[in-house]
Amino acid sequence: MDGLEAEVVVIKKKHAHQGHHGGAWKVAYADFVTAMMALFIVLWLMNASKEVQQAVGGYFKDPRGSAKLVGTNKVGAGDLASPKKQDMQKLKDELLRSIHHLDKFEKLKNQIEITITQEGLRIELMESERGTFFELGSAKPTDSLIELLTVLSQQLGAMPNRISIEGHTDSKPYSGKSAYDNWNLSSDRANAARRVMQERGIRPNQISQVRGFADQRLRKPQSPEDPSNRRISMIVQYLVKDDAEMPLTGPLSGVKQGSGS
Repeated sequence: MDGLEAEVVVIKKKHAHQGHHGGAWKVAYADFVTAMMALFIVLWLMNASKEVQQAVGGYFKDPRGSAKLVGTNKVGAGDLASPKKQDMQKLKDELLRSIHHLDKFEKLKNQIEITITQEGLRIELMESERGTFFELGSAKPTDSLIELLTVLSQQLGAMPNRISIEGHTDSKPYSGKSAYDNWNLSSDRANAARRVMQERGIRPNQISQVRGFADQRLRKPQSPEDPSNRRISMIVQYLVKDDAEMPLTGPLSGVKQGSGS
C-alpha cells in the first residue's frame, strides 16, 4: 500500500483489581476511628458519676425516654425537661375519662374544670349554691368531693409531678365565729382536700404547697359573690429535674401550710 501509513491501534487493558482496592483504605480508616471513639466513650463513662452512667444506660434501653430507668425512680431522658403542653393534654384527657365514670358525674360536670396553664394542669372544683363539695360555711368535705378526690388521687399519685392545692372563697363575709374568716376557711378547705388526697393515693412528699387565698383571686371578679368563686384548685406542676428524681415514697415533706398567700 504505497503512500499510506498504517494506523497503529493501541489497546490498554485495565486490571479490575485496581478499581476495587482504590478506596478500601478509607473504609478501614473509618472503622478504626469509630472503634477509637467508642473506646474513649467507654473510658469516659468508667470515670463518670453513677448518675451519668445510669442516664446513658437508660437512654440505650429506652431512647425515646418514655419509661423509667431500670432500678431507679427516675424517668427516662426525654422526661427530665418540662413536659410539653401535649403531654398535659394527654393527662387531662385521662383524668376526664376517669371522672366520667363516676356515678355523680352528670351532677358534677358543671362544677369541674380542667385547663392547661403556664403553671401546669389546673383542676378546679367549684362550689354551687348548695355547696356541692363542702358543707356550707364549713371545711368538712362532702361525699361527692371525697369520691372525686379519690379518683384524682389514684391517677396523680402514680406520677412524679408535684401538686399544689389552693382554697378560694367568694367575697361574702364569713358569718360564723367572729375570729374565723374567709382566710381561715379557704386554708382549712385546702388542707381538708390535701388530707383526703394523701389518704387515697397522693404521696406526702408530692404536695409542694397548700395555700388559702380567701377572695383575693376570684374566678369571676365581676360577680364576687358567685358560688363558683368558692373552689378548690389543684395544680399538677410541670416537671423539673429535681421532681424527676423525687422518690415515690418518703416521709412527710414539702407540705407548706398557711393561712395566706
